[in-house]
Amino acid sequence: MAEDSESLKLLKRLQGSVWAAVQDFKMIVPGDKVMVCLSGGKDSYTMLDMLMKMQKSPTVDFEIIAVNLDQKQPDFPEHILPEYLTKVGAPFKIVERDTYSIVKDKIPEGKTMCSLCSRLRRGTLYTVAEELGATKIALGHHREDIIETMFLNLFFNGKMEAMPAKYKTDDGKHVVIRPLAYCKEKDISEYSKEKEFPIIPCNLCGSQENMQRRNVKNMLKKWDEENPGRVESIFNAMQNIHPTHMLDRNIFDFHSILSESMKTHGIKLEA
Repeated sequence: MAEDSESLKLLKRLQGSVWAAVQDFKMIVPGDKVMVCLSGGKDSYTMLDMLMKMQKSPTVDFEIIAVNLDQKQPDFPEHILPEYLTKVGAPFKIVERDTYSIVKDKIPEGKTMCSLCSRLRRGTLYTVAEELGATKIALGHHREDIIETMFLNLFFNGKMEAMPAKYKTDDGKHVVIRPLAYCKEKDISEYSKEKEFPIIPCNLCGSQENMQRRNVKNMLKKWDEENPGRVESIFNAMQNIHPTHMLDRNIFDFHSILSESMKTHGIKLEA
């Protein structure tokens, strides 16, 4: 990447965002073995690059192993990732699973394949992490992915939920982290172009234009164009939640609130 001032600013922005996320959520600690899930897209390449740079810091001593799941999609260029990973000196493992045939068999033509594809991929990666003895599984979701997920759940599932920056799997065996949680997609895109990562397109679902996520992405893009700073405000709000000012009785005990006059007269709310 050209060492001009703009390129250095971009690099520092991304590195700063990754360091902040790792520290805020204690994603990586000394002695960790981080399994970096590499899809061949701009996000996972950037994540691997940032974590390899972080490895050079004397303050955090951890291992990295890059893992790619070859889902046997038609015309998948099997040579690209091994060549790239060998070139940059990253330990890696390529796992071959024909999830493509399963998805094509189960999902009707024209329907969104992402949900089933993600479940199959996730299950395989969890198994591989256990085999490798990985203490953390790193996924390449960025800030916009997290915001879009919140709106998808809000609009279509009736709940306030996004992608956590760090979580434990349901079986308690694995800790999953998202080091790019604070990174802006436009910074990742620009960095990917400057680094000339060998991007591998997804032939399974990359052409599905009617996905609801794409609609939400377009909505947010339009909002940001018309009202610059709105996306930043939304992301800040997701980190500044007041349970007492929402309506979820499971996270705040509204029944425990009594007025002073009720306390004075010994009146209690019925359960």
